[in-house]
Amino acid sequence: MPARILDGVAIARHIYASLVPRIAALKLRGVHPGLAALQIGDNAASRIYVRNKVRACTEVGIYSEAHHLDADCSEAAVLKTLEKLNRNPQLHGVIVQLPLPPGLNAQRLLQTVDMDKDVDGFNWANLGALVDARKGLVPCTPLGVMAILDDAGIAIEGRHAVVIGRSPSVGKSIALLLINRGATVTVCHSKTRDLVNHAARADILIAAAGRAGLVTVDMVKPGAAVIDVGINRLADGKLAGDVAFAAASEQAGWITPVPGGVGPMTVAMLIANTVTAAERIADAPKLPAAV
Repeated sequence: MPARILDGVAIARHIYASLVPRIAALKLRGVHPGLAALQIGDNAASRIYVRNKVRACTEVGIYSEAHHLDADCSEAAVLKTLEKLNRNPQLHGVIVQLPLPPGLNAQRLLQTVDMDKDVDGFNWANLGALVDARKGLVPCTPLGVMAILDDAGIAIEGRHAVVIGRSPSVGKSIALLLINRGATVTVCHSKTRDLVNHAARADILIAAAGRAGLVTVDMVKPGAAVIDVGINRLADGKLAGDVAFAAASEQAGWITPVPGGVGPMTVAMLIANTVTAAERIADAPKLPAAV
């Protein structure tokens, strides 16, 4: 029996609908959630991503700003812009759109974003909170993966999950979220020996390596949930995931497509993180005024 296709577009719509009353409650308190996206350079894909994020903000009633700096700008100029965004009380979320032009230190700039406004979840303080299973702002793609699993009613506790990919903001973060939910997790990567057999034992298989067609049908346990995080541009311009979708969908129990799976959920969770950040900032104890 073919796998059930997990529709990220439809799940994202449910997420947006669930945010509307939370946004309305904040506005009744005089808080209008706001998100700023900073793009540096003229990467065409980045322009599309920023536009999609701004559109999503508009759809749910969040204030948004899109900022742009030239590719040849100095790191000092970027830091000055981020400092201004951090201080702006209208903004509850600040993101730096990746990739950055050569010559800019991505880690230094990402760590400059106020941890309370770090709705991408890239600040080391937020990543550290995830390690310790404490409240923080979690990277959006891993949050989206978990939301897809939950929406489908896929059991996590006690299951064996295999994550292919070990980047801090995706593979490692997904692994930590699964561990925090009671899964037994194996993390595989480019140095892993016998990847096929590791993957084939997974009840939940997460492919986040960035290699088109890496996961073949012999790596899919019958009935497994297969979540494809990969987005790869093929020679003909089409997008493909890390999973050989047609064959794998005949063996898996659940599977996400590319496009239309994890991608829309990443944007939805960015908006959700912005609302969460606004709620936390609004609820934070106010310091007494200086005298």
